[in-house]
Amino acid sequence: MESYEGKVALITGGSNGIGAAVARRLAGEGARVVLADVDVEAGTALAAELSGVFVRCDVREPAQCEAAVAAAVTAFGGLDLAFLNAGVATGCDLDTDFDPAAYRRAMAINLDGVVYGVHAALPALRARGGGDIIATASMAGLTAAPFDPIYGANKAAVVGLVRALGPAHENEGIRVNALCPSYADTDILVPLRSRLDETGFPILEVDTVVEAFMAILAAGRAGECWYVVPGRTSEPFRFRGVPGPRVAATERGEPGGSPGQNEQEA
Repeated sequence: MESYEGKVALITGGSNGIGAAVARRLAGEGARVVLADVDVEAGTALAAELSGVFVRCDVREPAQCEAAVAAAVTAFGGLDLAFLNAGVATGCDLDTDFDPAAYRRAMAINLDGVVYGVHAALPALRARGGGDIIATASMAGLTAAPFDPIYGANKAAVVGLVRALGPAHENEGIRVNALCPSYADTDILVPLRSRLDETGFPILEVDTVVEAFMAILAAGRAGECWYVVPGRTSEPFRFRGVPGPRVAATERGEPGGSPGQNEQEA
């Protein structure tokens, strides 16, 4: 079991919900936590409880993401883990009630916030000789989410980003992964609660999500997207390979075409 004693963790969206629960778990195992959020009152109180640091951070602003990383380095000497967890549900209808402002806000928080967080965290992790970045995606990024398609779109983008960043930085000792819970019992469910209740969709306990987060850290791998759903043990989602290019017969010098190296037969 890896020790988190003295490790420094930055958590965006750390004032409430999954972020706050992960902060409590890491602090309980000896980590120093920096909470970055727009909820100043809750974040300040939690930071005091955990002997950590709170910094107000709107993840839509690159400079504020950089300031949050700088606060961790200044307060505790470096950064070992960035949990890029800030997110919102959208309830954004693409039909008659489409609201471009709601759309842009959701994309900015759920996707841009991860991009800016990674950009800000990489130099600090590199200076530490490596570390972890975990982004909160969602099961909505792995499967269809017809009652909130914009949420599904930005979470699918986070999944794609993590899958690309994992192998890009693993040789530096920087492990980038995604946490993909189904709907957990947090404030993000408020606009969706009635729909979920109507369908009888089971709601995740936050503690279950925390355990999956810790499992990602313990696994020590990169580029993985761990699903978290009720009644199942969390593990990396297994993506099917995609068809590769088909090599033409004339290019291969053969009488008939054949599948390319990366192509899967039906």
